[in-house]
Amino acid sequence: MRRGKLRIYLGSAPGVGKTYAMLSEAHRRIERGTDCVVGFVEHHHRPRTEVMLRGLETIPRREIAYRDSTFTEMDAEALLARRPAVALVDELAHTNVPGSRNAKRWQDVEELLRAGIDVVTTVNIQHLESLGDVVEAITGVRQRETVPDEVVRRADQIELVDMSPQALRRRMAHGNIYKPDRVDAALSNYFRPGNLTALRELALLWVADRVDEYLQEYRGEHDIRSTWQARERIVVGLTGGPEGRTLIRRAARLAEKGAGGEVLAVYIAASDGLSSASPKELAAQRTLVEDLGGTFHHVIGDDVAHALLEFARGVNATQIVLGVSRRRPWQYVFGRGVSATVAVESGPDLDVHMVTHDAAARGRRSLPVARGARLGRSRLIWGWLTGVVGPALLALLLHEVVPELGLANDMLLFLTFTVAAALLGGLLPALASAAFGSLLLNYFFTPPLYQLTISDPRNIVAISIFVGVAVSVASVVDLAARRTHQAARLRAESEILSFLAGSVLRGENSLEALLERLRETFSMQSVTLLERADEVAPWTTAACVGSHPVSRPEDADVDMPIGENMALALSGRVLPAEDRRVLGAFAAQAAVVLDRQRLLDEAGRARELAEGNRIRTALLAAVSHDLRTPLAGIKASVTSLRSDDVEWSEEDRAELLEGIEEGADRLAALIGNLLDMSRLNTGVVVPLIRETDLDEVVPMALGGVPDGSVELDIPETLPMVAVDRGLLERVVANIVENAVKYSPHGQPVHVSASSLPDRVELRVVDRGPGVPDEAKDRIFEPFQRHGDAPRGAGVGLGLAVARGFTEAIGGTLTAEDTPGGGLTMVLTLPPAADAPSPTPELPASAVT
Repeated sequence: MRRGKLRIYLGSAPGVGKTYAMLSEAHRRIERGTDCVVGFVEHHHRPRTEVMLRGLETIPRREIAYRDSTFTEMDAEALLARRPAVALVDELAHTNVPGSRNAKRWQDVEELLRAGIDVVTTVNIQHLESLGDVVEAITGVRQRETVPDEVVRRADQIELVDMSPQALRRRMAHGNIYKPDRVDAALSNYFRPGNLTALRELALLWVADRVDEYLQEYRGEHDIRSTWQARERIVVGLTGGPEGRTLIRRAARLAEKGAGGEVLAVYIAASDGLSSASPKELAAQRTLVEDLGGTFHHVIGDDVAHALLEFARGVNATQIVLGVSRRRPWQYVFGRGVSATVAVESGPDLDVHMVTHDAAARGRRSLPVARGARLGRSRLIWGWLTGVVGPALLALLLHEVVPELGLANDMLLFLTFTVAAALLGGLLPALASAAFGSLLLNYFFTPPLYQLTISDPRNIVAISIFVGVAVSVASVVDLAARRTHQAARLRAESEILSFLAGSVLRGENSLEALLERLRETFSMQSVTLLERADEVAPWTTAACVGSHPVSRPEDADVDMPIGENMALALSGRVLPAEDRRVLGAFAAQAAVVLDRQRLLDEAGRARELAEGNRIRTALLAAVSHDLRTPLAGIKASVTSLRSDDVEWSEEDRAELLEGIEEGADRLAALIGNLLDMSRLNTGVVVPLIRETDLDEVVPMALGGVPDGSVELDIPETLPMVAVDRGLLERVVANIVENAVKYSPHGQPVHVSASSLPDRVELRVVDRGPGVPDEAKDRIFEPFQRHGDAPRGAGVGLGLAVARGFTEAIGGTLTAEDTPGGGLTMVLTLPPAADAPSPTPELPASAVT
């Protein structure tokens, strides 16, 4: 059965028209004769959306009872039984009510797709799992309902439903999104122009990246090597020299001139060992390019210029930034160099920028040699020409011009050409030169002339020494070349292994980043980490990068087993055997990172369960006693008042009523603290920061303490603070009530405020028994009571709530000893001038 196709309408915020666009698409398909039904659409009582539902077949929703209430959800079973061609499913990130077929709606959609049903759905950008932290930083609200990015990326079609912030706010003001009584709150909080602009940019960039992925896949499938300048990508070629920082900064300035520009710095470790990069300098350049928003890449390539061009075309780059060569003029006799080669071979689709720097034309640490095999192709060619053509020309010259020079001098001249052939081309050209030169010496200069015979034994010794010297020199040069090649390779390997070791020390846990680095290092098409439960179980993909990843080790060009049930599979080209050592290190690191990720996930879930169990246990303990005590008092007083057996005097009735009121107040305070602690633990406290006078808030917070129990000293000249008024009032009330509770009778609590250069301090001073230093932090933990506090004093949440609210508004709350005995609570608040930008509170209607 074919898999259904998924079409997603992606929006930046509620109300941009995703559902309306989805319903319009449904009407168009019905007009074309397509069997299209509504699985679930939430119109939110918006008239235009309700009108679009008319004429569409709708699957009745399933009713689910949960916690004494009835909820409706999409009936996935009915949809599967109906089997339409197309199903409309709104709000992809929605969390289903417990008792549903699946926990998430996107899981329902996956079932429909597997059944061959095409699905059209909607989702907002803030519900993508990877953008949770970014959206929280923008809006101040953590989205609880999310959908994995991979689910959205696998969609066959993604259409952005866009609307300018001004137009969306006009829709809101006209009542087209929320009811009139909720419009003002929404416009002043979540739907502020800054929030909507930032979310819109997120949506546009995400869709642009997705389009870029489609483009890369298309280019790979059609083997397109030329550059398509759809987006500015600037590749910076680094040599590890000090000029690299200048090149990176210049590339960053070029990228800033165009919207969406990217900077990719690449260092190519040549296997011939001619580059002399400083690891310290490379680390500094890596940090610089990452600070400027770019990426750093390390690639191994035999030919630096060719590898740089291949990398640039592989990432669809539009520009290459290189430094002017450090060669001295005379060094160009060995070749034109990397910069000139790249400029010549870049073609019309790549612009090459040559940037001057302080080290230009001041010489290199090592002589430039042509790239290629051990000694390079050009050196081999020159070696063979010198070793074969040189002796022939020399023999002609000596025979015709200076025939009486002497055999010894002739042999030295021939030996010169043999040594030159060895220096240029290595062992084989030198051996050929020695053999050819000895034949020429024998034929033209050793009696009898013009015959391949030697009459004088001394000449035999001389020619033998000639051949031995030539072979010895050639062997030394060839050995040096091989050692240079091995040293270069080992250095490149050590740099890669150093990177892997550094990633372990830094605690990096991104498996995809590690596989991407492996793919770039070996210039592969894709890298896949496969695993299976046992030897007969099918392989599953733990992680993959690149295009066209394989699903089995047998299908890969290179596979590296990791234990019995895990393997690393690479496709693109066959690697030489000497590369498998580095590949094995990557494979071992990938297995470690995968295990670490899973252990961290399990540890996080265990911490959440442990914290939840601790809170639940403490709440049960609080409910079992501290809440039952005031209830019992209220129950006794009410029973007494309703009793007909006793005649209560007015004083008695007043006392009983006062007891009921005190019990109710205690209940209200305990329940308030419990609810506040629950809000803090679930992370839904979102402060509304604004400029506030302390002399307005603090007196209002003292309404719950007895008259005369507090002395207040708040100067009128105190600067304003940047806080949430409601949260600050709760903080001060909890601190003061706690201080009054522990203060001796007749000793009022002193509340004073003062201004410092960078903060405003509010001090609450009591003369109670105080708290030891080792317990000063513990008193701010939930369900902690110090000393012999009576059970009726509360559940130990007041100070925990106070510290939590203080941190939420950007302040600090600490405890100090009061000189002469007692405890001083120090509340530090940011002044209004240093306040962070107000963070909006998400209206309940915006949480989908």
